[in-house]
Formats: sequence, C-alpha cells, structure tokens
Amino acid sequence: MLAEVKADVLRWRRHIHAHPELSFQEHKTAAYITQQLESFGGLTLTHLTPNSVIADLKGAHPGPVYALRADIDALPIQEENDEPFCSTVPGVMHACGHDAHTAMLLGAAKVLTQCQSELHGSVRFIFQHAEEVPPGGAQELVDLGVLDGVEKIFGLHVMPNSPTGEVGLKEGVFCASTDNFDITITGKGGHGSMPHLCIDPVVIGAEVVTALQNVVARRIDPLQVPVLTIATFQTGESYNVIPERVKLAGTLRTHHSNVREQVPQVMEQIISGITAAHGATYELRWTRGYVNGHNHPEACAIARQVIEKTLGPQALREVTQPLFGGEDFSSYQQKVPGCFLFIGSGNEKIGATYGVHNPRFRLDEEALQTGVALHVGFILQLLMNDA
Repeated sequence: MLAEVKADVLRWRRHIHAHPELSFQEHKTAAYITQQLESFGGLTLTHLTPNSVIADLKGAHPGPVYALRADIDALPIQEENDEPFCSTVPGVMHACGHDAHTAMLLGAAKVLTQCQSELHGSVRFIFQHAEEVPPGGAQELVDLGVLDGVEKIFGLHVMPNSPTGEVGLKEGVFCASTDNFDITITGKGGHGSMPHLCIDPVVIGAEVVTALQNVVARRIDPLQVPVLTIATFQTGESYNVIPERVKLAGTLRTHHSNVREQVPQVMEQIISGITAAHGATYELRWTRGYVNGHNHPEACAIARQVIEKTLGPQALREVTQPLFGGEDFSSYQQKVPGCFLFIGSGNEKIGATYGVHNPRFRLDEEALQTGVALHVGFILQLLMNDA
C-alpha cells in the first residue's frame, strides 16, 4: 500500500512547495489538504481554525484514539533553488520541510483509510497551521480541544544534516524553549563631536551586549548553559549624530525550566545597572515562546519498535543531545504523552545539504516514504494488535 501512494505524496509535496503560505495565512493550503482528504473517503473533517484541518478516521472496532500531526506553514524567505517546483510566491518558501511533513501525513491518511475495517480504535490526523510563529498553532488547537480523548501523539521533522533512511530519536527533552526579548535603551542624543554633552546609547548598548554574555558564562550552572543571542542592534543613520536610543533584540534558548525563569531576572539586573551607571533608561520586554519538547518514555518505546519493524534496526539513531531549536509540538506534549522523531533527508549527491531556514534548503524526496511508513507504522502497531 505504501508503494501505491508514493507518486501521490511526491505530487502533493511539490504542489505545496510551489504554493507556500506564511503562518496564520494558510487558507489555500488548508483548502488543498481538505480536497485531498475528501477524495480518500472514510474521514470526518473539521476545521477548528480556518487555516487548519483535522481529519478523524474511526476504526470499525472500538478502541483508543491516537493522533498524528504535520505542520503546514512556510517561512518569509526568498527561495534560491532552481527546481521546477520552486516557490511561486515572492519572499515565501517552505524552507523547513513542512510541505514534506504535510505530504507524508496525507499519504498515511490515504493508506490508513484502506485499513479502516481492521482498526481497533481511531486516528486523528492534525494538519496544523503556524508552527513557525509563537504562540503557535499547536497551542491554539490544544485550547480548542484537538487532543480531547487522545491517548498519545506522534510527529516528525525532516533533518538535512542526517542521511536519508536514518531516524533520530531523543528520549526526554529533545528541543529548547524559545523566548524572545526586546531591549530599548534611551540616552541623550547630540552632535558626534560633543559626546560629553550626550548620553550615548550606542556605547551603552555595546556594553550591555558584552555583559549579557556573562549570564551564560558566569551566572548559570555550566551543566545547564542556555543559548542567549543578541540578533539585532538598531540605532541612528548619520555619521555625526549620536542617536537618542538604540534597540536590541534576541532570543533565549534553554532545556531547563528553572534557567528559563532565572535568565530574565539576571538580565534585568545587568541592564538596569549598566544604564543607571550612564544615566540612561531602558525597557526590557519578553515574548514567551514554546516550552521545551519532551518525548515521553512510553511513546519512545513504541517509536523504537515501529522504526525497527518498519525500517530495520540500522535506521534508528539514538540522539544524545537535545537541539537548541524550538518546536511547538511541545504544546501537545504538555497535554498528552508524545514522541517527535527526526527523519533524515540529507543527500550530498543531489545537493540536499543545506540546513533548515536556508534559502537553498532542499531535501531528498526519498525521505517522504520514510515518513509515510512511520506514520502508518505507529497506527498499525497501536490499533491492529487485536485484529
């Protein structure tokens, strides 16, 4: 059955790749997914939001409900590839593989609808909007009840730095929490030739940037070190004018909830002290992002069995270190046990080596079958044992 959907999955992925939509704007993508799902038959479709799709497959026999999830949004990136199905939308690209995730789950849905009479339970296929932008589509769907009655949930993500055919699994924490911050430092502007009459926010801002690295180096337990990045530093536009203010922005990534709470307090102390010493003022604003993702041991045990049974034991790679990237799949895992896998999609021979969020990101499309096989494998393992 998997071989029968291979051409469809490839076609779906390429169509979605060519027609990307940004987070919270995925209306045409949701409509396309709906059209495909309706053609399979046997599914009950709902739209908890206008830009997401939920499809329920009720087995012929009573039993538990398990969920499979794919994200469907794209990124504000101008694609730099030359494939015939490149993005047709200027400045928007599926540079994180969500097009592949969607096609994989569509393929699994088509296969599993053919097994409906043998299923002892139900499957909920979640095609989720807005993974890329906090507060994220996952939390919105959770709040709307998408996991009501669900026992476990499974998801996956393509990884171009792993070879096609390999599947990475990290039990416990597998990715970081993702919080963003904005710092505005206000001084006193003036002529560049008379800095003594000014309070230079550029100099103060530079001192803040340097000092904040001490949050990582000297104020946090070395075994729990987060990533603290200042990504933007915006100020004046003239050669000889000291500006009134500077704006800095960055992100905090950590695998530890206590560090997530500690760092903002330490940052407040540092910024307050430096600006006060120079006679400047500041404002520090935080935008809370996703909690860290946590793979549940029971769900991981199921995933290991499915990987080995479906792909062979050689395909499984036990990941030892969590990523500092974020993933809003973590919102589901706050509600029910779940497991999130990393699907190898790298292939040097075809140039599939660029990382996610890169304008030249591409993937080995053979990885699509890996994803379909695993999605189907989860459900066959869980809902056909009594058949």
